[in-house]
Formats: sequence, structure tokens, C-alpha cells
Amino acid sequence: MTYRLAPIDTSTFTAERAAAGTGTGTDEGDLTVIGSAVQRSDARGHVTGRTEFFEDVSPPRLAHLKMHRSARHHARLLDVDLTEALAVPRVLRILTHADIPNNLFTPLKLIGVGPDDEPILAVDKVRYLGEPICAVVAETEAAALEGAARIKVTYEDLPPVFDVEEALEEGAPLVNEYHGQNHFRYEGHHCRRIRFGDVEEAFARADHVFEWRYQSAPIEQAPVETTGCVVVPQADGRLRIHSDTQACFFTLDNTALILETPFNKLRIVGGTVGGGFGGKVDVVVEPVACVSAMLVDRPVKFVYDRAEEMQVSSPRAAERIYIKDAVMNDGRIIGRKVTLYVDSGAYSRHSPYGTTKAAAHLPGPYSIPNVWADCHCVFTNRTPSSAMRGFGVTIADFALESQMDRIARALDLDPLRLRLLNAYRDGDLKAHRKVAEGTALVEVIQKVAEMAGHELPEAYRRMSSTTREGL
Repeated sequence: MTYRLAPIDTSTFTAERAAAGTGTGTDEGDLTVIGSAVQRSDARGHVTGRTEFFEDVSPPRLAHLKMHRSARHHARLLDVDLTEALAVPRVLRILTHADIPNNLFTPLKLIGVGPDDEPILAVDKVRYLGEPICAVVAETEAAALEGAARIKVTYEDLPPVFDVEEALEEGAPLVNEYHGQNHFRYEGHHCRRIRFGDVEEAFARADHVFEWRYQSAPIEQAPVETTGCVVVPQADGRLRIHSDTQACFFTLDNTALILETPFNKLRIVGGTVGGGFGGKVDVVVEPVACVSAMLVDRPVKFVYDRAEEMQVSSPRAAERIYIKDAVMNDGRIIGRKVTLYVDSGAYSRHSPYGTTKAAAHLPGPYSIPNVWADCHCVFTNRTPSSAMRGFGVTIADFALESQMDRIARALDLDPLRLRLLNAYRDGDLKAHRKVAEGTALVEVIQKVAEMAGHELPEAYRRMSSTTREGL
């Protein structure tokens, strides 16, 4: 089907309408903007400096919160001495785990995924370098930093594990006691699984079997604005939270669960984020800042410095993927076996969800009759990983498409023809037993080939996403 859009008259797009953020100046209710210049609703505020970020909020008597963080990857806490820290002038309060009403982060509870497995402040052990142990609240940022530096922690070192496959070996150090094993369990299974057809039979009759390994590293989002918030107690007992969260209501709900307070006791002021890319959906600063504000009865600011942002904010997970394919001489893939290991770090955060997303994406946009996949969400003594720009799918796509290119080279085939041959069509049954619809992959490849001057034989130019005729 061909879509033709009428040209849009943008002559009435005046400065006044732009300032009002009303789009292209077309008639009210006309949402056709393709092909037109549409100004971002927040652009004028950004370039004039009128946009307010959470750090622009500076209420009277603002206190500052800084963390004392673990100096070990994996250790028991034998003693935490606050004596010298409490003696620092202008230090108001030092919080430990005992001060937090519900001392567990609850990132996935609201969608029915558990268990909660990460303390807000460490209790009896630490599981990654930089894990928060104590929160120091002071009248100045300098006093808070000095107080945090003067806390003395006595550790009993425990063996850490940093490799996802080593973490799953028998006898590996146990990272996260909340789970009891170094992997997340999905409906009673050790991993998120796909079983579709018979891959072993496919390997037995294939002309070629190719297997390669792919590995990614953790990737930090590196936003210009670091993670933080300002919490202001209100006269009516509510808390007003100015935050750079990417998800205001998610932050409100999870913070209320941790504070064990009704949701309507909190008000989130957000909407302006100085770069997030997924890294600001974890509710990690607001709960402890809220508790601190209530305990000292004054506004509290908690913001990461750049070193903290790089060390302890949730990166994209490192992933290791093994892909084994059963391939015929003409390039048809008749079986695909995938083993995926997602490095969740010491705690779950959003990685179990990301692992499920990865499984749902397999075996890629291809119609393969036999598919087997084990997708492991693994706990290691690394910084907890979480959301970042299509997490769970991005690295899987890198591996899957690299695999297609390597198969094409091994068989001396055109990589675009290989993809057209195997591309899923409307009506195909995917490996997770959903019927494909609105695929359009064939047409996209054909258009890309045309634009790039890449010659395709007539038979490949006639292919369609709506039929398998001619294959």
C-alpha cells in the first residue's frame, strides 16, 4: 500500500504559536506532521535558559546528603564506626539501614516481579564496589563529604565473582542471598526459555553448522546532568520531590512503598531530564533523600557527582551470547540455538525484564522452524545493571545480525539475499508462538538495496512480506 501525504502549509507557524508550543500552526485536530518542521515544545526554554532543572531549586535551609560507599566488591560488614563522622561540624544526621522503613528497593514489584533483593543501605554485607552503606546529611556539601569520608568500616572480605558463566558454576561464591542462587528464576525455571520445533534434528540434517560467540561490555549512559533530587517537606506533612527521574509516577509509587506511606503523601515535580537514556528510571536517590528530609525536618539535596554517576549508576548490562545455526547450502536457516547470559550485577533492578525482552526478540526477524534458547539473568559482584536504550534487544540485534553476515561470508552469499530468503512474513508463527503481522522487513531491505545501488535479482525484487510465493 502506498501512502501519500498532502503538503503541509507551515506559513502560519508564527513565533507566537511556537512559543505556545502548538505545533505547526495547522488546524486544531490535524496531527499530520510528517514532512513538516515541528519545533520541540521545550526548545525555547532550553536555549533561553528558562527551563528549570531540579538543581535550580534552592529552598531555605537546604541540607546536603552524601553517601559512604563500599570499598570492597564483596564483603561482610563487621563494624561501622560513625564516631568521627558525627563529630564533623555541621553534620546533622547519619542514616543507616535501620532508619529506612522498608529497606529494599522495589523496582519490579509493581508489575508483579520479585523478590525485592537490594537494600537501600547495606545491612550485613556489600555485594559491589560503591554500594551505599551510610547516608550523611549536613548543612553544607563539604561537611557531608567530610562526614562520609570519616566513617570507618571494618570488612571481612569474601571471594567475588565477576564472570557470568563462572557465577553459574557449582561452588561459585553466592552473590545475592535474597535469591539463594546466582540467577533469576522465571516461573520455576533457571532461565527464560524458548522451545520451538526440534533443533537437534535440524543440526543433524543441516549442510552446515555455524557457531560463534558475541560479547558486549557494560555501557554507562553518561548524561550531562547526573542523577539527583531535592526533597522539600511541606507544612501539611507531604513531601515535594524535585527529581530528574524519567518516570514520575513510577518514582512516586516505588518511593511510597519504601517509605511505607500513602501515595498521596508524595508529590513528584519532574519532566525536565538532562539526559537519561534509561539510566534514570531506577528509583535510587529519592527514597533515602525523603527519609533524610523527614528526620532533619528540612529540605535535602542528594545528587551524584560525576565519579558516582560513572561508578554506581546502572549501566547497560554486559551480555554474552552464543549462537549456533543449522544452515542449508542455499542459505536457509533451519535451526537456531541461542544461549544468552545477561550480567545483572549484584541485584535485579530491571535486568530480569531486559532478559525477557531479549528472549522475546529471538531468533530475530527471521522465520526459523526450529529454535532453542536459554536466556540467563546472572548475578555477579558488579554494579547492578538496568535500562538503557532498548536494553535486552540492542545487543541481541548486534549478535544476530553479525551472525547473519558471518554466515553469508562463510557460504559466499549476498548478505541481503540471505536476509530476504529467511525474513519472516505476515502470518508466520514466531518462536514464542505469536503470529507475525505488519512485518515489512522484505520491503525495507529491497528499498535499502535500491537506495544503496545494491543489485538484487528479479526474483528477490518480487518478494513480499505478505506472501511466501517464489521461495
